[in-house]
Amino acid sequence: MPHGWIILDKPHGLGSTQGVAAVKRNLREAGYGKKVKVGHGGTLDPLATGILPIAVGEATKLTGRMLDASKTYAFTVRFGEETDTLDLEGEVVSRSDVVPTREQVSAVLPRFTGPIEQVPPAYSALKVDGERAYDLARAGQEVALKSRAVTIHALSLCDPGGEAAQEATFLAHVSKGTYIRSLARDIARALDSCGTVTMLRRVKAGPFDLSRAISLDKLNEIGKGAPLEQILLPLEVGLDDIPAIDLGPEQARAVRQGRVLTGLPHEDGLHWAREGLVPVALMELSGGEARVVRGFNLSDVAE
Repeated sequence: MPHGWIILDKPHGLGSTQGVAAVKRNLREAGYGKKVKVGHGGTLDPLATGILPIAVGEATKLTGRMLDASKTYAFTVRFGEETDTLDLEGEVVSRSDVVPTREQVSAVLPRFTGPIEQVPPAYSALKVDGERAYDLARAGQEVALKSRAVTIHALSLCDPGGEAAQEATFLAHVSKGTYIRSLARDIARALDSCGTVTMLRRVKAGPFDLSRAISLDKLNEIGKGAPLEQILLPLEVGLDDIPAIDLGPEQARAVRQGRVLTGLPHEDGLHWAREGLVPVALMELSGGEARVVRGFNLSDVAE
């Protein structure tokens, strides 16, 4: 069974679940059967493009961690109109004649950098009394979502020229739970205008960037006989942002049995343990003791 990551450069119009289905279909056509586990590491709207990490096999145990990872987006805001969905899919609900200059846009960005509060879009997958917010909004009901705390690690204007322009493109490195459409709305309103996202592209998710992404066409070559190794990244690539612990055979055996390791000279925090080149487990260290968070069933690879 294959284990690892396929980083899809998701095209415009394709849903995240459709991306997972495309991976499943190609693996099945390549002869891997229907039992391979596949999941994505963070939903990306159909109208957005870019990084969609898709986990295969034992890597699916890391999708939750990928959901918690920070993301980086490029996005374009068109000033003068705001839609109910805050993107081009919706109906215009407000208009403004104010078109800010680049200097004015740059001047408000510090207000949206660091820890901020934002109200998610009414057209979102958040639940209200057990119902998806977007289902309620599409049914014509008023959706009132509570503000939430998020962190904008970095926010910059990609074209900081001086002239006023109807559109501006930004680059934002954000924490989990951040809605770029809400960020765009709030930036436009801070400029006494209104705005709608016309382009949204995820350029990084956790440790994955566009340099490791493949097109849908490249993915479809796997179902036609191309080697899976051409596109499948190792499971441990998804752990590049945390330190590794090297285990001896006895330690690896203990970890696979779920036992606690003691006396480790490593800093507290999340680590991944390996025996040679084989990932063994995701582990939490505290006071020299390491406990298994998630174990990887890759012992056959080691043998």
